[in-house]
Amino acid sequence: MRASASELADRLAQNAEAVCRHYLSAGRRAGNYWIAGDVGNSKGRSLYVHLSGPRRGRWADEATAQFGDLLDLVRETCGLVDFRDVADEARRFLSLPNPEPLRSAGSDSSRPVGGLCASERARRLFAMSRPLQGTLAEGYLRHRGIVRAALHGSLRFHPSCYYRDLTTGATSAFPALIAAVTDAAGMITGVHRTSLDPGGSGKAPVDNPRRSLGGLLGNAVRFSFPTTGPVPIMAAGEGTETMLSLNTVMPAMPVVAALSANHLAAFRFPAGCARLYIAADADAAGRHGVDRLSRRAQAAGLLPLVLSPELGDFNEDLRWLGPDRLMARLREQLIPEDAMALLLT
Repeated sequence: MRASASELADRLAQNAEAVCRHYLSAGRRAGNYWIAGDVGNSKGRSLYVHLSGPRRGRWADEATAQFGDLLDLVRETCGLVDFRDVADEARRFLSLPNPEPLRSAGSDSSRPVGGLCASERARRLFAMSRPLQGTLAEGYLRHRGIVRAALHGSLRFHPSCYYRDLTTGATSAFPALIAAVTDAAGMITGVHRTSLDPGGSGKAPVDNPRRSLGGLLGNAVRFSFPTTGPVPIMAAGEGTETMLSLNTVMPAMPVVAALSANHLAAFRFPAGCARLYIAADADAAGRHGVDRLSRRAQAAGLLPLVLSPELGDFNEDLRWLGPDRLMARLREQLIPEDAMALLLT
């Protein structure tokens, strides 16, 4: 009988250091941890794997907010999409008598062993997805008050996206809203996935329907961004739905969703930016991200201006208070010339 996902993860955890030496060969042991740069097998210190104790085999990357068990690590480092391929790779590894680190002269340690890096895997997933128009994902966003989402090339739909429960190890597939994370040059460095209920009732009935993949730090999901030239005025915030809500009533304003408070704080400003509006969320983490980004903007010579919602976030304002009241709220906070130029009339 074939081992289940949780059994495979347990067996990998029993050989945690050997797994790390094989798949994260650019890293090193530091006490009870294996330290590496990222799931792309780069040198660095942001990713750590527990090698002993009750959390043996669990890992996290402080720079990207990725985490999981060693089965997830195998998936990320090898650039695999289907769980069957992940399980086959884990079984292949576990059949090796004495796994050793794979190093060779002239090898590129920034590449993962045996497959694509996380950013390349993200680009492949985005390419496999379809345009948003007429899909379940467009309906999901429309239900949340976001009516022009299909105009954005950074959003796509995947009808059956792999999902694994990090607690039980159970695997399944859900339709998903796929958002491309890009750098300042427009290169896709990662994706953000929102798993959806196949019946159209909202997000999928799982504990964590939102997952990210690839290089997020400093990058973001971009809406209404010019393909060339400077971006003198823009807005930045955490969630895709928050920033799409602002874009709904300010379609000419370039906006970005950094996907978390930590990533918002680290967002890299585009060339020519002089005025940065920062969309605040009501929670403590959101305020922390806003404060850090504001300080960075001031140090870079930008003018940071905070936009605050009436409710928990701007999507709640759009849905529960309506677009007219949202625009009235924004008009009070925008510089008058920006309100005149950017708000719908």
